[in-house]
Amino acid sequence: MQRHNFSAGPCVLPQEVLQKASQALLDFDNGLSLIEISHRSKAFVDVMEQARALALELLGLEGKGYKALFLQGGASTQFLMVAQNLLEKKAAYLNTGTWSDKAIKEARIFDDITEVASSKSANFNYIPKGFDIPEDHDYFHLTSNNTIFGTQIKNFPKSPIPLVCDMSSDIFSRTLDFSQFDLIYAGAQKNMGPAGTTLVVVKEDILGKVSRKIPSMLDYKVHIDKSSMFNTPPVFAVYTSMLTLQWLKDLGGIAAIEKENEKKSRLMYSEIDLNPLFKGFAAKEDRSDMNATFTLTNDDLKDTFDTMWKEAGINGLNGHRSVGGYRASMYNALSLDSVKVLVEVMSELESKA
Repeated sequence: MQRHNFSAGPCVLPQEVLQKASQALLDFDNGLSLIEISHRSKAFVDVMEQARALALELLGLEGKGYKALFLQGGASTQFLMVAQNLLEKKAAYLNTGTWSDKAIKEARIFDDITEVASSKSANFNYIPKGFDIPEDHDYFHLTSNNTIFGTQIKNFPKSPIPLVCDMSSDIFSRTLDFSQFDLIYAGAQKNMGPAGTTLVVVKEDILGKVSRKIPSMLDYKVHIDKSSMFNTPPVFAVYTSMLTLQWLKDLGGIAAIEKENEKKSRLMYSEIDLNPLFKGFAAKEDRSDMNATFTLTNDDLKDTFDTMWKEAGINGLNGHRSVGGYRASMYNALSLDSVKVLVEVMSELESKA
């Protein structure tokens, strides 16, 4: 049976990427496995350089003063590293969900934080708008897509101060002017590769302005100086991310995958809105193209629906405990056919009810 993976992360990956990565585990460099060669070998150094270059190329940031890094510790470590490297006096944050909430918590280790707006009182089912960004702060941090709640920022505010964005769950999924951001970070396990590495893209000229001494492992400048090889990198995660970025480039880049993502989200939300048995969680104008969150209007149908989608080969559809219901994560590598299968199951439930 074909499986349709709607898991929120780790994510579905392209079959060709899985095949190449699997082969590399057996034979990557003249009979040696990818995970047993030296990370200092030319074979892997070339992988790291290609992965970093592809990231900048796909984001349209080549030659614009940015550096790409593949680091460890997930986006959760970036919550701390951003503040370590950029927060001198005060920072501003937009609170749109669990992950921005966690980022704020880490930044408060260093100073009081200005929360410019929050949708917490509505269980984060919308993106706040019309807020002011304080000009006397060191940076403004926001989260582009909220995996748990299914919301996504559609229009980014013009920031008078450096703009930092957690793009863990929608990186490389839609066309944006990425030069409006001074620092972007994203855990690989949503749209780029397996868990184990985090992409950081940072504009060099925002660094080196804090007075504190930064531990080497948490210093972006150290990682830039060492070409993202300050310590032993997660070789498999970086290699698989490189393969995924190459796959995306071969498809036609972000513009090409954006069209496919729009088709998937339109189909999914159309069924949610037209089928009386389902109700969307997120405000319509803020709905995520990556994570569709929805609930049943009649909980008595839960057991029937759960049995139906599991029998159809669907995986990872249960919603997060913060929201309940269901969550269909439609990352880059998920096919339109998989979304069609889910929509057919939802439609069939309506015909049975």
